[in-house]
This record gives sequence, structure tokens and C-alpha cells, in this order.
Amino acid sequence: MARMILLLKKRRGYGEKVMSDNLIAMLKRHEGVETHAYHCSENKVTIGVGRNVDKKGGLGLSDDEVDYLLQNDIDRVSVELDSEYDWFSGLDEVRRDAMIDISFNLGQTRLRAFKNALAAMADGDWDEAGDQFMDSRWSGQVGNRAKELTEMIRVGEYQD
Repeated sequence: MARMILLLKKRRGYGEKVMSDNLIAMLKRHEGVETHAYHCSENKVTIGVGRNVDKKGGLGLSDDEVDYLLQNDIDRVSVELDSEYDWFSGLDEVRRDAMIDISFNLGQTRLRAFKNALAAMADGDWDEAGDQFMDSRWSGQVGNRAKELTEMIRVGEYQD
């Protein structure tokens, strides 16, 4: 796939729009549009508009596509946190990133169950917030990830 993309980049300017609105509409009509993974008629894992991402013979996702999806998810989680917790926007970058990571992993519904940790975050009691996050089934499930994130919350510094 990387070789094919490189050839396409050489053939035209990178990022140049090469498709018409009619082509896009036609492909969507022919392939269908799916927002979740599904198995196509050839039983291959497929997403979007006929993108075969199956491990056996599929294109998968490029690094740029993975980064695009990740940035969209980070943006979504940030908006969710900011709209639900008035203290979130006042956090320093490190603690904000730790909360984004935790919410990214848990999802908003499960994060809401951490009432004591969230109350400690609202109060700026970083040690208590860290303790509350660590005193959970989640911390046992994710192990070192929880240790790193709670230490970020406690000290306000990225961990190496």
C-alpha cells in the first residue's frame, strides 16, 4: 500500500483533490456507507465506503488515517470533558491530558462512576484524585497506564 500511495503522490500533487462530487456520490451509492465495521460479501472486515481493512489482504489504515481518527477522538473526548466538568478547562496541560487519556480509555459513562476521584479533581486535591483512581478495578485492568496517569495527576508532570 505504501508503494501505491508513493506512486500516486508522484503522479499528482500530494493532497490535490482528484475526485468529483459525482464520483463520491456514485461510490457511496454502489458501495454503501457504513459507520461501523462489517463483513462484506467476500467476508472481509470493511469500514466506511468499501474500505477492506481485513488482516488478510486488506488495505488497513495508513498512519495519516490513524492519526486523523485519533485526533477526532481526542477532540471529542476533550469536548465531552469540558462540557461535563467545569473544572476541566482550568487544568494544566499535563492533568488535562491525563484526564483525556482516562476518559478515552473508560468512556464518559464509566468515568462518571468515579465520583470521589472527580470530586477530588474539582477540588484540586491531586493526591486524593490519584488515590481514588488507583483504588479501582480499572487500575488493576490497565496496570502501568493507571500508575503513569495518576502520577501525572499527582505531580502535574509527564512521566517517562
